[in-house]
Amino acid sequence: MYWYLLAKNWIEAKVAEEKGQDLVEYALIIVLVSLAVIVALTAVGTDVSTVFSKIGSALSLGSST
Repeated sequence: MYWYLLAKNWIEAKVAEEKGQDLVEYALIIVLVSLAVIVALTAVGTDVSTVFSKIGSALSLGSST
């Protein structure tokens, strides 16, 4: 939520000092960065889940002995 508010405040500051085309450019950059983050998290998400599952299994096996 912090990053959202930071980005929102940054955009509002830019809108106050610049107009039109620049706002569209900033919006496109934010959309492209957001899409890249979503794709990266989707690709890595299952791998991270698998790693945590393996760690959890190892810990539970280690504590039962």
